[in-house]
Amino acid sequence: MAKALLGYVGGSDPRLLAEMRRLQQRVQDLESELVRIQEENDALTAAASHDRIMERVDAHQAEPALT
Repeated sequence: MAKALLGYVGGSDPRLLAEMRRLQQRVQDLESELVRIQEENDALTAAASHDRIMERVDAHQAEPALT
């Protein structure tokens, strides 16, 4: 049974092992890209939120500070 499972998973066929390594590397690359894009999106969202807050503040209509 173990030999059958080992052969099914990839066993010693170098082409299957190479393909498995290539796919694992591709998954790692895509995961890294996803993290980078999420961080970039978070930064852009924070910047857009800050810009919206600043647009709401109208310095000409603001009340003077209490002295």
